[in-house]
Amino acid sequence: MDAAIIESLKAGQSQAAFEAVVAGYRRRVFGLAYSIVRDRATAEDVAQEVFVKLWKALDGYDGRAKLSTWIYAIARNTAVSELRKRRASGSLSNPSVLAEAEAASAVDDSIGADDATLWRAVATLPALQRQVVTLYYQDERPVDEVAAMLGLPVNTVKTHLHRARARLATELGAAGEDAA
Repeated sequence: MDAAIIESLKAGQSQAAFEAVVAGYRRRVFGLAYSIVRDRATAEDVAQEVFVKLWKALDGYDGRAKLSTWIYAIARNTAVSELRKRRASGSLSNPSVLAEAEAASAVDDSIGADDATLWRAVATLPALQRQVVTLYYQDERPVDEVAAMLGLPVNTVKTHLHRARARLATELGAAGEDAA
């Protein structure tokens, strides 16, 4: 898919390239944004802002990084900026806003019970661990690509994965014991 997008760009077909980017990355950009901001409405706004930025910058893509890495970097930076704005405004200190955010972050009922339990546990991880787990497992990105997307050394990503797995094993083990 990325090769076709790059060919469209080289051929001067910016509109076709952008449409392919939106079609191919819509879910992934939203997923990454959601893993950072942890609010569905805000993640949708972030994703929309990411695609506006991509539309403006797509002709300037120079190929130094993989297209997916470039897109994820823009998505991550946009989501982190939004999170900083939200924290500065203190909007989650309002109980009604907090309740709405928690309701919006509820796992979709169409997901299996085991998957829902797993992703609820993932949602409790620290931000970087959550992002690494989401990119590595949900988006099936290799460790080196996750590192490039997050601007981290490969060994740091491996450490976050290891710690996240240990934390999830402990939490899910305890949850399994409660269910038995």
